[in-house]
Amino acid sequence: MIPRRQFLSSTSLFAAAGASSLGTAPSSLQAAAATTPQRFRYSLNLSTIRGQNLPVDQEIEVAAKAGYDCVEPWIGKIKEYLDKGGNLKDLRKRIDDLGVTVESAIGFAKWIVDDDAERAEALKEARRDMEWVAALGGHRIAAPPAGATKEAGLDLDKAGERYRALLELGDEMNVTPMVEVWGFSANLSRLSESVYVALASGHPKACLLADIYHLHKGGSSIDSLRMLGPQALQVFHFNDYPASPPREEIKDEHRVFCGKGIAPIAELIRIFRAIGANPVLSLELFNKEYWKLDALDCAKQGLETLKQSVESVPHEV
Repeated sequence: MIPRRQFLSSTSLFAAAGASSLGTAPSSLQAAAATTPQRFRYSLNLSTIRGQNLPVDQEIEVAAKAGYDCVEPWIGKIKEYLDKGGNLKDLRKRIDDLGVTVESAIGFAKWIVDDDAERAEALKEARRDMEWVAALGGHRIAAPPAGATKEAGLDLDKAGERYRALLELGDEMNVTPMVEVWGFSANLSRLSESVYVALASGHPKACLLADIYHLHKGGSSIDSLRMLGPQALQVFHFNDYPASPPREEIKDEHRVFCGKGIAPIAELIRIFRAIGANPVLSLELFNKEYWKLDALDCAKQGLETLKQSVESVPHEV
């Protein structure tokens, strides 16, 4: 059970657009948010072109040439780059020269596990990961339930305490871990579980990393996002999914370009407008057919379909 004081310190997760301000009615604020033009920033999660087997510096160059504002590199690819003689200073300069930013990164430190020794080692790994992200100019990193995906029954209050420890570690580097929803996992497969862990942390920077595919896979309704706000939703993984295979059988590799499936993307954009959220929209795919394409062509198609799906949603009058 979340203590009252801890809950109150975490309420910034919820929708600021729904609170009255200077006598303005909540409905008026929501209406204003829904009709105000948004400028989303578009990011390429580099998994989308992973199958082309490029080093991370070339992946980032592809993203920049394709027209993305920012990137989400994977820690494993950064490690490969460093192991082959690259250095973070040069990579940071290349990123700056290309005119993109690192809005998040994907790591798999097992910060959430029950075993104390394993968790201590995971925090060392997380420190290294966040130091790398900071060196590249980034301020966020994914915090998925790695290591807790097979056996259900994780104590969510303890997970909240562990998330707080991870957040406090990130404070040292000004990098914020985002609790990630993993739809296939035995724990944190649902948005409600991840929100609980974020709230239970009692940390002012607590936030989420949600994903269109993972919300579908885990059986979470996008309408639940209406309770949240800008603090909670800073980065959002975008993709689409087909009608078949069914939710119980669908896998990462079935994700498709936005607009090529049945995901309620237009409704999601309307929800963002209603709650005043303006997250970075990061295209994350693992489609093996797309990996057969030229990396730049794949990235360009991804951005074109992403923008079409988002910017075609009319603003309410």
